[in-house]
Parts: sequence; structure tokens; C-alpha cells
Amino acid sequence: MNRSDVLIIGAGPTGLVLALWLSKLGVRVRILDKTSAPGTTSRALAVQARTLELYRQLDLADTVVRNGHKVAAANFWVKGKPVAQLPLTRIGEGLTPYSFIEIFPQDQHERLLLERLEDYGVVVERNTELESFEETADGLTAHLRLPDGQQEVCQACFLAGCDGARSVVRKTLDTGFPGGTYQQIFYVADVQASGPALNGELHLDLDEADFLAVFPLAGEGRARLIGTVRDERADHAETLQFADVSSRAIEHLKVHIDEVNWFSTYRVHHRVAEHFRSGRAFLLGDAAHVHSPAGGQGMNTGIGDAINLAWKLAAVLDGSATAQLLDSYETERIAFARRLVSTTDKVFTFVTAEGRIADLLRTRLAPFLIPKMATFEASREFLFRTVSQVTLNYRGMPLSQGSAGHVHGGDRLPWAHDGEGDNYEPLRQPCWQVHVYGDTSDEMIAWCNEHHLPLHVFDWRPAFETAGVGRNGFYLLRPDTYVAIADNSADPKVIERYFRDHGIRPYFNCP
Repeated sequence: MNRSDVLIIGAGPTGLVLALWLSKLGVRVRILDKTSAPGTTSRALAVQARTLELYRQLDLADTVVRNGHKVAAANFWVKGKPVAQLPLTRIGEGLTPYSFIEIFPQDQHERLLLERLEDYGVVVERNTELESFEETADGLTAHLRLPDGQQEVCQACFLAGCDGARSVVRKTLDTGFPGGTYQQIFYVADVQASGPALNGELHLDLDEADFLAVFPLAGEGRARLIGTVRDERADHAETLQFADVSSRAIEHLKVHIDEVNWFSTYRVHHRVAEHFRSGRAFLLGDAAHVHSPAGGQGMNTGIGDAINLAWKLAAVLDGSATAQLLDSYETERIAFARRLVSTTDKVFTFVTAEGRIADLLRTRLAPFLIPKMATFEASREFLFRTVSQVTLNYRGMPLSQGSAGHVHGGDRLPWAHDGEGDNYEPLRQPCWQVHVYGDTSDEMIAWCNEHHLPLHVFDWRPAFETAGVGRNGFYLLRPDTYVAIADNSADPKVIERYFRDHGIRPYFNCP
């Protein structure tokens, strides 16, 4: 009987990143997808800065940036008239090595992940469906339907449901998926076009009852249009063609359409599963949470789920941690998913709300506030921090401990660059490691050497103070680069107690 360490259901970005990370960590994976081929439409577009930071560990970040498109500015229009521009090229400067908004369509993204996964000898099994599974004494037994209609029974230690909003894994677990569906109907079109809004920048046009967004894609004249479908057209959205909804783009933003490469209508849902884990089965990505596309968070959040879970599964499978470590996956990720749905819900409701007050807010107040906010560095930085996910943290959760400088356990390690190099270079290796900024003790050096725990001591520089790290303390970093311990001492016994309390064996090897 076929047996794998982790059986992954679904080969979108979430499932592919999980498979790739696990493969890098030496875990035997099997990944299935019911579709016959990877997607050929752009779908999710934005790859946020935090995702790019984590992609350095897989040597993916440079390729994504090189083949994607950096958005230079966001332009705001009201009723077809420009009212403000927000420069984006260096909006996150000093916060991250990826201080920009990156567009890299999902079809290209998936092809890149598939190519890298094949380098590890892992190929997605297409036209293969999960029908059911049950937990056993030492793992899981799954029942699959193969491309020829035959059934296969296979075994795995763990199962990861990355199979989308209609997840078979979630339904099999009988986990609730509370939330709702927005009333509005939307359309999306990937086009080849020309006009003032096809300048490689983002354009958002607000009206009394509508909004229209133009997202740039790599290549001259390529863009995605997203807009609302109103009036009687919404009653038969499934039969609409692009010509039925394109008049506003043509009239307000003077978009001249040369070719429509993809068109679809859809409703937006906002739901979070009641649980992200049941025994040996886990939910990730859209199988665990769906929300509005406001801010380009969905795909990035699913990738974050995958990276959070991958190192924990690998540690349990190789015996370097007990199964209690897996409890932290739901604790950390469900909290973020709930905050995200709440935040995007507020933004989405503002943009799409109907009624006289909503109309006034969009067409009178927003045009007044946006130009003023765009002039303040603090406003721009707040926007970038929120959208880029660099402020996502696990403070106050079981794996997070202490504080040093302005950094708390559970935080993303602040990025610092001194003109010669940055403190993220050692993070290319997805393993536990200790960072010290300044000086450390002989005891810390000896303990880390004895336990093969990488120790990186950086000479103190002004860039580190600016970033907010503490001098002469230490930061124990998890394999996903979040801070496990922030401590002002140089006492290795703090690390030893941490590993003992969390069931982690303190002997390490970097992949």
C-alpha cells in the first residue's frame, strides 16, 4: 500500500508551497489535484512583501520579482476624474528588502512552484480525487479515485486539506464554516488594452454606486479589470459578457479594449472554519478561510498557512519535536484569519456599500482625505505594513516568549540593512537559529555549538537600533523566521527551558 509522510489534497499555491517546503526539509509528500492541468488564468495577483521574505528560503523571491511587475503608484479617480496619486515604488523602504507592491499572476506563480517541486522529484497527480479518509492508530487511510475511475487506498502520517472553499477534507471533518456571502456581483476581466489607465499603475475609480479597479500586469497594455455589476444585469450575471459591463471602464477611464483574454462574474464570500485541525488532518488556504479580495491577502495568507505548518510537521516526523507542537498551527493561524476577515470585511463594505451616506463618503469625503493622507509618510507606512503582512505576529501565543528592544516573542524579526548586507541572509536556511546584535556570553557560544544550533552574532551598528532590536540580548528564531524568544540576557538556559517546555529536542541540523 502506498504510504507517504504527508498527503496533500489540492495543488494551488497553498498546496504547492506546503509540498515544496516539506520536500526541502526531507519529508516524503504526495500531492493530488482533481483538475487535469494547472490553471491558465491569472486569478490572484499580489505577492506581498512578507511572502517574498519567506520565499528567500526557497530561492524563489528573486525569480518572482524578476518576472513580475512592480506597481509604481495607485491612482484614485471619482466619476472619471483623477483626484490623488499614492506613490508605491518605495512605500516600504527601510522595513523590508521588498519595499514595493509586486504583481505576479497566479498561473505564472503555480508554474514556478511546479517546476521547483519537480526538482525534488515530486509531481502533482492530476485527475485524482480524495473520496474519504479515516484516522488510524498510526496515521490516516485515504480512499482516492484515480484518473481511470479505479479506486486506491493509501496511507499517510498526516493529511493537509488545501482543496479550496468547497473542501472535501473540511466536509469530511464535519468542521463548520461560518460566515456569509456579500450581496454584490462582481466581474473580472484580463484584457489587452490602451489608454491613460494602462500605464503600469493601479487605478481605482469610485462612483455613487460602483467601483472599478485596473490592475497592471507584466507586459505592455496588459491589465485586469474588476468592477461591480449593478441593476437588472445582476439578476442574470452568469450569462453576461464583457461587453455588457465594460461601458464604465471605457467612458470613465478611457480604456480602449483590444482583446479580452478572460472574463468571469462571481460573488465574494467571507468565512473562517471553526477549526483548522482535527487529529492528523489540517485545513489550509481557502479550505480554512475565504474573504474579500481587498488588499490582495488571500493567496498570501494560504502560503503563510503552509509555511507555518510545514516546519512543525517536519519536526514531528523526524522525531525532533512531540506532537504537541502541532497544536500551535491552529492557535496561530486561526487568530490571524479571523482578524483578516474582519478587516477586509470593513474595507470591502465601505467600497461597495449602497445608499446616500455611502455615496457621499466615497465621492466627497474620500477625494478630500486620500490626497492629504498620501502626503504623510506615516500614513503610507501604515498602509504598507498592513497590506504587506510584515506586522503579522503571534504575540501572546504558546510558542512566543519575552521581549528585547522593541521586539516581542511572536514578532517577525525586523529587517536591518547597513549598506553592506542584511540580517536576513542567515534566514535563507529554514532552521532554528539564534541572533545576537552586539556581544554575547561564552556560555551562549558553547551551548549553541554543543547543540548544533546556528548562532549569528552581528557587530552592533546604528541600523540595528533603528530597526528596534535590543543590544546584547538574543533572539531565538523559528524555522519560519518568527521570533520564538526575545530576551535581554545572554543565558542559554532560557533556550534550554523553552525547548524542554515545548517538547522540542535541542539538537539541530540545517537542511
